[in-house]
Amino acid sequence: MTRTVLIIEDNPGIGELVRMQVSDLGMKAVLMDRGDTGLERFREGGIDLVILDLMLPGLDGLAVCREIRACPGYVPVLMLTAKSTELDRVLGLEMGADDYLTKPFSVAELAARIKALFRRVDALSQAAPAGDQPDEIEVDGLRIDPVRRRVFVDDREVDLTAREFDLLWHFASHRGRVFSRAQLLDAVWGYNHEGYEHNVTTHINRLRDKIEDDAPEHRNVQTDCGVGHRVMDQSWPRLSSGPPLPGEPTDSSF
Repeated sequence: MTRTVLIIEDNPGIGELVRMQVSDLGMKAVLMDRGDTGLERFREGGIDLVILDLMLPGLDGLAVCREIRACPGYVPVLMLTAKSTELDRVLGLEMGADDYLTKPFSVAELAARIKALFRRVDALSQAAPAGDQPDEIEVDGLRIDPVRRRVFVDDREVDLTAREFDLLWHFASHRGRVFSRAQLLDAVWGYNHEGYEHNVTTHINRLRDKIEDDAPEHRNVQTDCGVGHRVMDQSWPRLSSGPPLPGEPTDSSF
């Protein structure tokens, strides 16, 4: 079945570039140049992916993304933005965007992001047989339910975006291992383009804000100056911002 991609972009040149790339991938492209009319088209149904500009007439991209996430069902959102500050990235992710590309971008990067998002959608749709469902993981008050994709901290449910959950589950499923940001891009995002490691950094910061309390010393995710991040419990993995320390295990096979 041919997938349909809704492109909401007011720049004619960029919109046409994205439309052509989507068509080259064998997908149907629907191009809208306003946020309000793009949202109306989304609500008509039949959309498998939304590629959404941040700055739009009629309704800005953040508002469109928020409305999309309020609709039933899950449709991935790839946000395009000419802004590159962390605040803009965080706002987009907080509204529910699954990924983002900063303009200017290459068609190769765009194609990689689209393919990665659809691989993730396909993986989510292929539910494991009842006997093969992964077990819940609970460590120091943090409980992760992989079947229902729910997370609890001290019995309080935490609202994570789809990507934040995937990142947390990847950590929990590879205990005691060190991961560079490039490795996490491969494993969780499904692509690895040099210069986009900040995607990982932004998600790590957002994840920490949501699963940690306000204590000076983080209970779950702790920063080692000059090394990266670690989870306090020894059974949890560590995230390295650079090469692993000598003698520490690594894993790049996932």
